[in-house]
Amino acid sequence: MTHPHIILASASAGRARLLREAGVDFDVVVSHVDEDEIVHLMGHDATVSEIVAALAAAKAHAVAEELADRVGDAIIVACDSVLDLDGVAHGKPANAHEAISRWQFMRGRDGILRTGHHVIHVGIENTEMAAVASTTVHFGSPTDVEIEAYVATGIPMRVAGAFTIDGLAAPFIDGVDGDPSNVVGLSLPLLRRLLGELGINWAELWKE
Repeated sequence: MTHPHIILASASAGRARLLREAGVDFDVVVSHVDEDEIVHLMGHDATVSEIVAALAAAKAHAVAEELADRVGDAIIVACDSVLDLDGVAHGKPANAHEAISRWQFMRGRDGILRTGHHVIHVGIENTEMAAVASTTVHFGSPTDVEIEAYVATGIPMRVAGAFTIDGLAAPFIDGVDGDPSNVVGLSLPLLRRLLGELGINWAELWKE
């Protein structure tokens, strides 16, 4: 059975793991867009959902342009995730001090992990689908000692919101409302629906 080739426009190990465990074969092409410049151009009135949607679109289009005339039937999947706390977007912390402060601020509270998804079917005529997935995260109340130990591992500086739902941070997450894969950085149910809108059956993407 032939199917479009999947290209993940992301260097995220979490997103790659989600697709791999879901049985999808893919290649990775990182977009290298200037995220800070895009956010700056959007202005202070942009909502968190608008920000992640714009960043995902920029990544998808950058990879589509890079691969123009070099790929046949392919699907480019791009995502961008941030933690929404009281309407303010929180991406990767700049340093350990910021990561510690972030955790001290969000412990015992709820935040919304929002992920923009943008899919481009590269072919004779490009077709696109886009949507934003939102999952509420209930943070536990780790002690300062636990927070400092977690930040010392370096993991929080590499991920949106300074946390992951699995691994070392799992005991610090009391639960989620919504799709847990979205918290990792890619909503598998949403991606399946977007591809379905493009006429692609998810089962066709499984490795043979």
